[in-house]
Amino acid sequence: MTEKFDIFSIFTMLGGLAFFLYGMNVMSTGLEKLTGGKLEVALKKMTSNKLKAIMLGMGITVAIQSSSAMTVMLVGFVNSGIMTLEQTIGVCFGSNIGTTFTAWLLCLGDIKDGGVGGAAGFILKLLKPESFSPLVALAGTILIMFAKKNKKKDIGRILVGFAVLMTGMTLMSDSVDPLASSPNFKDILTAFENPVLGVLVGAGFTGIIQSSAGSIGILMAFSTSGALSYGMALPIIMGCNIGTCVTALLSTFGVSKDAKRVAWTHILVKIIGTLILLPIIMLLQSVLDLEIFNATVGYLGIAVMHTIFNVATTIMFLPFTKQLIALSKLVIRDSKNASENEASKEDFILDERFLKTPAVAIEICRSVTVAMSELTKQTIFDALEMLTKYDEAMAEQVIRCEDRIDHYEDKLNSYLVRISKNSITAADGRRVSKMMHMVGNFERISDHAVNLVESAQEMHEKKIEFSPECRNEIAVITEAITDNINKAFEAYINDDLKLAHRVEPLEEVVDNISAELKSRHIRRLQNEECTVELGYIYQDILTNLERISDHCSNIAGCIIEIDEKTDIHAYLHDVKENDEEFRKEFRVYSENYFKKLGDPIDPEKV
Repeated sequence: MTEKFDIFSIFTMLGGLAFFLYGMNVMSTGLEKLTGGKLEVALKKMTSNKLKAIMLGMGITVAIQSSSAMTVMLVGFVNSGIMTLEQTIGVCFGSNIGTTFTAWLLCLGDIKDGGVGGAAGFILKLLKPESFSPLVALAGTILIMFAKKNKKKDIGRILVGFAVLMTGMTLMSDSVDPLASSPNFKDILTAFENPVLGVLVGAGFTGIIQSSAGSIGILMAFSTSGALSYGMALPIIMGCNIGTCVTALLSTFGVSKDAKRVAWTHILVKIIGTLILLPIIMLLQSVLDLEIFNATVGYLGIAVMHTIFNVATTIMFLPFTKQLIALSKLVIRDSKNASENEASKEDFILDERFLKTPAVAIEICRSVTVAMSELTKQTIFDALEMLTKYDEAMAEQVIRCEDRIDHYEDKLNSYLVRISKNSITAADGRRVSKMMHMVGNFERISDHAVNLVESAQEMHEKKIEFSPECRNEIAVITEAITDNINKAFEAYINDDLKLAHRVEPLEEVVDNISAELKSRHIRRLQNEECTVELGYIYQDILTNLERISDHCSNIAGCIIEIDEKTDIHAYLHDVKENDEEFRKEFRVYSENYFKKLGDPIDPEKV
C-alpha cells in the first residue's frame, strides 16, 4: 500500500530540515573551535598568490563547513584593515568550490546496496547514514560526556552534529517519498521547467534559511521522488548559490566601503555566472535536445552540478579579478568627501563579526595587542630620549600616542571580556588572560612615559638642567630599562619563554641601580651639590623608570605563569634563591651597568 503525502509528511520534512540545519551549525561550530583560528589566520599570509588563495579558501570552507561564515569573516578582515579587497577575491573563489563538499557528503544517503550479499553488501549498508549515524552519535556523546580534554569534547560535538545532520537528511528524504506517486506534485514540478522560476525559488528559499547546504539537502530529498530532472534542478542550484550571499550582505551594515565590496564581489560572481551560464544551458537544451536534461536527477547528479557551477564561475572570473573589483566599486561608490571613507583603525579592527568565531577573534586580538605593544615601546623610547634632549613636537607626539594606547586598552579589554563569555578552549582562555594582563601593563607603561615627558617639560620651562654626573646616571639606568623593555616585549610578541626568563635578573639590577642613584642623590643634597627643585624632579624620574621596569617584570612573569602553569610568586622566590642561571645573568648585568656608573662594586654585595 502506497503511503500518502499529508500534513504529517510536511511536519516530518520540517523537522528533518530543523535537524539538518542544527546539525550543520553544531558541526561547523565544533570544527571552528578545533581549528583554533589557525586556518583563518593563514589568510593574512597566503593571499598574495591567487591559486594559493583559492586552495586556502577551499580548505577553510571544508574545515568550517560554511561558505557564508567564510565570507562574513572576509568582510570582517577587510573592515579591520587586516586584508585588502584584492586579497579576498581568490579566497572567495575557493570558498565557493569548498562549499560543494557538503553536497558530496550528503551523497552517502543515496547509496544502494542493490541486494548485494556477503561482506560487500554489509559494507554498502554500513555506509548508509541510517546505519552509521547512530554509531557516530554514540561515539560523539561518549567523548562529550567522558573526555577530559576540550579538544576531544569538540571532536565529540562534531560527530554528534554530523549524525544529527544525516538524521535530518534521512527524515527529509523519507517525508517526500510518497510524492513519487502524487500527480499533483508532478504538476507542480512542471512549473520548474521554467528556469527563471527555478533560479528565483532557489535564491529565495536559500536567502530565507541562509544555508545553501540546507537548500541543496532539501533538493536532494525531493529528488528521491523521481520526478525531478537535471533541467529542473540546475536553475534551482544556481539560485541556491545566489541566495547564500544574503548572509554576507546582511553582515555589511555599518562597515567600510571595501568591506561591503567583499560581499558584493561574492554575489556578483554568482549573479553574472548565472546570467552567462543559464542561457548557454537553455540554448543547448533547445538546440541539441540533450536527453540528460530530461533524465531523473539524484543525489550524485545534484552534487556534480553544484560543483561544476562553482568551478565554472571560478575559471570564468579568475582572469578578470581587476574588472570584478572595478564592478564592485561601481556598485558601492566612494563618498565624495574622502574623510568619510576614513576611520580610526582601532575602531574597526575589533570587528563584531569575529565574535561568532572566538578562535579567530582571539587571534585578531593578539594582532592588535602586538600593534599596541609596538606603539607603547616607541612611546616610551621617545619619552626616554627627551630626558636628555627636550623636543616640543615629540612631547606632543608622546601624549597623542598615550591617548591612542588608552583607546587600545578600552577596546581590547571590553572585546576580550566578550570573547571570554563564549565557549572557548582552555588554551584560548589562557591566551585571553595573557592578553588582558599585557594590555594593562602596556597602558601603565605609557602613563609613565607621559610622566617622564612632564618632568622633561618642567625642566625645559624652568630652564634648569642636571649636572653631567646626573645625566650619566640617567643614561645608564635608561639603557638598562631599554634593554629590559626590548626583552619583555619581544618575549611576548614571539612567545619566547626563554627570553622571558631573562627579564627578571635585569629587573633586579635596575632596582639596585635605582637604590644606588637615590643614595648618591641624597649625598649630593647633603653636600649642596643639587637644588631641592631639581632633586624632586630627579626622584620622580627615578620612580617612573623603576615602575617601568616593574611592568616589564610583570609582562615576563605573566608569560611564565600562564605558559608554564606555575605560581609566579613561588617561581620568583625559588629562582632568586636556587637558580644558578639567574645568579649568573644577574652578575653579568650588574658588572656591566655598575661599571658604566663608575662604581665597579662587587655585585654579590649589591
